[in-house]
Amino acid sequence: MKRVIATDKAPAAIGPYSQAIEVNGMVYTSGVIPVIPETGIIPEGSAEQAKQALTNLSALLEAAGSGMDQVVKTTVFIKEMNDFSDINEVYRTFFTEPFPARSCVEVARLPKDVLLEIEAVAVING
Repeated sequence: MKRVIATDKAPAAIGPYSQAIEVNGMVYTSGVIPVIPETGIIPEGSAEQAKQALTNLSALLEAAGSGMDQVVKTTVFIKEMNDFSDINEVYRTFFTEPFPARSCVEVARLPKDVLLEIEAVAVING
């Protein structure tokens, strides 16, 4: 049985998809972008956008009954590979060892012309 996860503490879906789905004790998030949910503002710069996207991801996982410490895999989509080290520094502050498995790919364009988007797979807490 699958369960839809939704929270107003992360950007709402802007298409025909769910913010996240929980099935069999695992949560699968859609891509999370760095929009401040309360205002719709997108921060400037890759580091600030990474911080906001990861804050939004954390809120979404919390709504699912999970957390950043339960993430097993992330995929990070970035507009500019030259921003990788700045994004990585922020990313490191949201996760602890053992770090989740991760893929990072450069893409031509992202929704709302943001600089990055992050999706995750996590275990639901106990």
